[in-house]
Amino acid sequence: MTTTTVRVAAAAALLYAARRYYLNWGTTKAECAMYLPGDELFDGPVIRTTEAVWINAPTNAVWPWLVQMGQDRGGLYSYEALENLVGLDYRNADRIHPEWQRLVPGDRVRLAPKGWAGLRDGFALRVVEVIERQAVVLCAGPPPHPLDAVWSFHVIPHAEDRCRLLVRSRTRRRHWADALGVECAAPAKALVTRGMLRGIKRRAEAPNDVGFPAELGAEGKAPTGDSPGTNADEMLLRR
Repeated sequence: MTTTTVRVAAAAALLYAARRYYLNWGTTKAECAMYLPGDELFDGPVIRTTEAVWINAPTNAVWPWLVQMGQDRGGLYSYEALENLVGLDYRNADRIHPEWQRLVPGDRVRLAPKGWAGLRDGFALRVVEVIERQAVVLCAGPPPHPLDAVWSFHVIPHAEDRCRLLVRSRTRRRHWADALGVECAAPAKALVTRGMLRGIKRRAEAPNDVGFPAELGAEGKAPTGDSPGTNADEMLLRR
């Protein structure tokens, strides 16, 4: 066995062992298995992860932070220094911005700026579905992205002043190279997702003067205009 083969085998074994610490972080088996909006977007073999955090705040304190996500908006609330170290140019917001509170299907949530890593248009996900104060579903696919992927965010109430925030990612697996690429990127993705969940938790649990500005009102929404791209009566979970 060559030295290169040994190193590759050792790296694969280390990655496999580490998966237990970052895969499906913070979730229960039931949450990992449950149906969530966005799961229906494609069938067949998929690579799926679900991560979650408890937030000691009502859903309407969490929702505005989700709606304003994006590299060119409120950021991802994760590790800004690390993001900017690789040229992503993030400025994570610490307050709700009324001008970023409209998100509808067809919009794009930008993750990387134009020109980043040689990508002329950067990297952005398309908004597929918005269920008011319940779920935001984003997706990517070829072209221009090489993989079919769904990234979705779900706010599940527990009593009046507590909720669960779940983040689910699903990537269609066409051949072994897809699985290998996703596995190699999984630790970095898990790090960012965990930082994002904790960042949203910290902001949503902060005093009101750090969270909702007065013009948003108690519901965390602008007082005028229609509710964007929603179906408030649709159930979050379809069991």
